[in-house]
Amino acid sequence: MKPYKIPESVLVVIHTSDMEVLVLERADRPGFWQSVTGSLDAPDEPLLTTAARELFEETGIVADGERIRLRDWQFSNVYEIYPVWRHRYALGVTHNTEHVFSVCVPRDIPILLSPREHLRHAWLPHLEAADRCFSSSNAEAILQLSRKIA
Repeated sequence: MKPYKIPESVLVVIHTSDMEVLVLERADRPGFWQSVTGSLDAPDEPLLTTAARELFEETGIVADGERIRLRDWQFSNVYEIYPVWRHRYALGVTHNTEHVFSVCVPRDIPILLSPREHLRHAWLPHLEAADRCFSSSNAEAILQLSRKIA
């Protein structure tokens, strides 16, 4: 039996220096667009490790700490897990804590999607990217981007 997901995750907003944001279309929900997200693999997995792992797994981008550096916003959202995805969690788990990160990358960086997770990607101006996201916490993080990276 597959273990239940841990109700603690990361959200990684990928952007360029001129505020274009990368959004990904979910394979299990065509039409649902989002930034990189993912749950901790273990309760004691450091959040930065989770963010770097998910960034690489979903896009092929390696956060090397030098040229590509994850920024921990020291901010988290608590939200209700969509009913369609609650079966992935232990019985009675209804909320998730999502820790927000961002990463600035060159616009021409290669994007290698995980086909089991995403169908396609798009680079969009940040306001358009926020509008495209199905998750309100993801959209809000994108809208906060200019304040967080200044």
